[in-house]
Amino acid sequence: MSPRLRMTVAAVVATFAATAAHAAGRTVTITVENLAPASGVAFAPLHFGFHSGAFDAFNLGGVATAPIISVAEGGSGSAWQPAFAMADPGSVRGTIGGLLLAGASASFTVDVDPMVNPYFTFASMVVPSNDFFIGNDNPMEYRIFDANGNLAVTSIDQRASEIWDAGSEVFDPAAAAFVGTNALRTPQNSVVAFNFGELAAFDGLTTGAGYTFTSGLAADTSIYRISFATAPVPEPGTWALMVAGLAGVAGIARTRATAGGAQRA
Repeated sequence: MSPRLRMTVAAVVATFAATAAHAAGRTVTITVENLAPASGVAFAPLHFGFHSGAFDAFNLGGVATAPIISVAEGGSGSAWQPAFAMADPGSVRGTIGGLLLAGASASFTVDVDPMVNPYFTFASMVVPSNDFFIGNDNPMEYRIFDANGNLAVTSIDQRASEIWDAGSEVFDPAAAAFVGTNALRTPQNSVVAFNFGELAAFDGLTTGAGYTFTSGLAADTSIYRISFATAPVPEPGTWALMVAGLAGVAGIARTRATAGGAQRA
C-alpha cells in the first residue's frame, strides 16, 4: 500500500470512528431489586423512562394527577405511560417485572441515545397500600449519562423514608391492594407527601402472595435498588459502509497503479 493510500485509509477510519463515537447509542440493562425485610412490602412493576427532562410526574405538596394516580392506586401506569409519551415523544420508556417480593429482582434491556435522553424517571406502587409509591418528583434528579454520554450513575437506592403517599385514596385495609379489594377505593383529595409509617397498620394481614405482612420499616431501611449497566449499541450498518468505502479507495488506487504501469509499458 502506498503512503498516500495509507493516509487516505487512516483518514476514512478516523472519520467513521469520530462519527460513531458521537452518535453511538448505549445498550442499558436496568436491574431492580426489592431490598425490604422478609414478609414486608412488595412492589408493582416499575414504570421507567429515559428522557430529556420534560416529564414531571408529580410534586411534593401538590394534588396527585391521573398519571401518578394510575401508578399509586393499582400499579398499572395506564395514564403515566401515555402522559410521559406526550410530554417527551423522543423518550425511551418501559416496564420492568411483575410483582416484586422481598429478595426478588428483575432486569430489562433497552437502547438509549445518552445525548438525547440522559435523565431517568421511575415510579412503582408499594403494596400493600391504598396509594403508596416510589418515584422521583424532580424530572432532572437522576442524570444517568454525563455530557459526554458516559454512565454517570450506576444505581439508585430508595429508603423507607422516600415512600410517597399520593393522597388520592383514603387509607382502608379492606380496600388496599394486596390485602383487600382495591376496587373499593374512596377518594381522599389530599396532596402528595412522604409516608411510610402508615404501612405498619397492615401488620398481621394476609397478603395476596400468602404471607403474613410485617412492615419492619424504619426511616433508613433500604427497600429498593435500581442498577444500570451499559455497553455500546452495535452499529453494523456504519461499519459496513466504512468497509465498503475502504474497498472503494483500495480499488481506485489499484486502478490508478495499473493504468500507470500500462502507460509506462
